[in-house]
Amino acid sequence: MPKVSPKLASAVKCSDEFNAEACMHCGICTAVCPMGYEILPRKLFRYVQIGLEDKVREHVSDIYSCLLCGMCAENCPAKVNIADNVRFLRKYINENEFNLS
Repeated sequence: MPKVSPKLASAVKCSDEFNAEACMHCGICTAVCPMGYEILPRKLFRYVQIGLEDKVREHVSDIYSCLLCGMCAENCPAKVNIADNVRFLRKYINENEFNLS
């Protein structure tokens, strides 16, 4: 059973860089992704919002493989800035998983 990480949930709530609350889980982002990711960003952002850090860690390779091309954000009807959210996750992982500042 996944554990909830208060640290991750708190980091997201305190950040101006992560804005997935408006996500409607419509799937347009995954439909237009040139990398063909099924997880990014819909499920991944939900894991982040509720603090399921172990589930986020399972997708570290996807997070770093994202091209940050912006196709997802450009087509998002809720105007979620998905590339910025992925950048936030990379920064969080760098600091908390790899101890990089």
